[in-house]
Amino acid sequence: MQQQSDFMLNGASRTKSGTNPVLPKIILIVVDTLMSQSIDTGIEQNKLPTLQFLIEHGQYYKDVVTSFPTMSVSIDSTLLTGTYPDEHRVPGLLWYSMHDKKLINYGSGFWEIYRNGINQFLNDVLIHLNGNHLNPQVPTIFEELARMGLKSGSINGLIYRGSCDHQLNFPFWLHMPTVLPKNLKVKGPDLLAYGAFSNPLKNVKNLPIGPIGKFGINNGYSLEMVTHLIQNGQLPDFLYVYFPDLDTRIHKKGPSDLDGVIRTDNQLHTLLQAFGSREQALKKAVIIIMGDNGMTHVLPKNQQPVIDLGQSLKGYRVLKQGGAVTDQTEIILAINDRMAYLYKLTPQFSFEHISDALKTDERIDILAWKDHGWIRVVRSGSSKEFAYQSQGDMVDRYKQTWTLAKDPEVLDLQINTQERTLDYGQYPDVLRRLYSALHSHDGEYMVITAKPGYELKYGSSPTHKGGAGHGGISQAESLVPLIISGTDHKPESLRVVDLKSFFLQHFKG
Repeated sequence: MQQQSDFMLNGASRTKSGTNPVLPKIILIVVDTLMSQSIDTGIEQNKLPTLQFLIEHGQYYKDVVTSFPTMSVSIDSTLLTGTYPDEHRVPGLLWYSMHDKKLINYGSGFWEIYRNGINQFLNDVLIHLNGNHLNPQVPTIFEELARMGLKSGSINGLIYRGSCDHQLNFPFWLHMPTVLPKNLKVKGPDLLAYGAFSNPLKNVKNLPIGPIGKFGINNGYSLEMVTHLIQNGQLPDFLYVYFPDLDTRIHKKGPSDLDGVIRTDNQLHTLLQAFGSREQALKKAVIIIMGDNGMTHVLPKNQQPVIDLGQSLKGYRVLKQGGAVTDQTEIILAINDRMAYLYKLTPQFSFEHISDALKTDERIDILAWKDHGWIRVVRSGSSKEFAYQSQGDMVDRYKQTWTLAKDPEVLDLQINTQERTLDYGQYPDVLRRLYSALHSHDGEYMVITAKPGYELKYGSSPTHKGGAGHGGISQAESLVPLIISGTDHKPESLRVVDLKSFFLQHFKG
């Protein structure tokens, strides 16, 4: 806790020796489920003046490819480590640990958390996620900046592992009835603000940290924290700021809802004004706004938008939510909204056999699994198959090479046989992202995704009938906006996995 207090007291100004100029600080604001279609519509209607200003005075990219599964915890891990899940080892919001023989849940929904165990959830999200689930061998941007002698901070970031010692503090009513200790030592960046559990302004100002405000994991808390740092000259060199509120609204109202985006725009206006004016903001810092995932519309209830995988797998012994894994368990399901991991615990059935049962439902999209060094892919409603391996004689736009077999139309790949190149259609960077998910953790498992308009469900999995969902690999979920203002420096590649190197390059001059 001492490093955090010293940071707040002493500020975070940085000087460089010699004649090298001090580089502008970076404020990275990740707005959960911010989509380019909403930005474009809002600007056309003159309802988003702050985003419009930043775009007119910066760079605007509408098609940055995010990580897969398209769930915030896995995407943030990719953003902050510069690696896909096969390296950072955070496979999704829900996944099954073969080592611990239990489902890991970082916060899917109340009833699902309740059935699987609240103590287990608290352990996973507050202790293990940053403590040991995130691969210790893969450095975060916070750790790399510390090695460069630079200061960094995280406000409400799900992934915050850094090089400084901090302490999470849990209130009496939370640690007494649960497994949580009163205090927990963690590693974070120089500044760690994590809702009510790590509040550097506890004795400075009142923040929205009660149960209604999700214990501080809200836009208001994030905004108050960053504006305080700006006004008091305490910005670190790199500050990650998470705005979570929009996601909940889009899930409920659908992708076309603008009210949450307008509210976010107003909050961004307040942030820029903390510098004195929005023009001054761009002189004093690099302001970067981005979404983490998109969403696709979920059909209304009367159009059967929910695919109950438990019903589709009636002939198998599927682990019940909250149940214990036994020798009789054949299948475990980990639902990530429009994507799921299906784990096979017995050699009695093959993935081909399971896929035959699932692909009769035409609401399901992709089924993929590993098979002796190959990744096999089928789509529901089709008899076509596709298989591929990493490395080979086919090159994609990201200079990744692949060996392809059977029918590439299954993944909407465009093949140029003469040039030995391939390009992506409705599934951006699908070969690498699918490969990554299928190598993200131990076990025999299949990836399942739903077609746009539909969601996957098992037991108490949350659904969003008539609203919106994400998790899958479609364009709507996979392409996110990126606005960079205050610098002419451009990212070399429009993928979330490549942005960490872009941030670090800024500080190398």
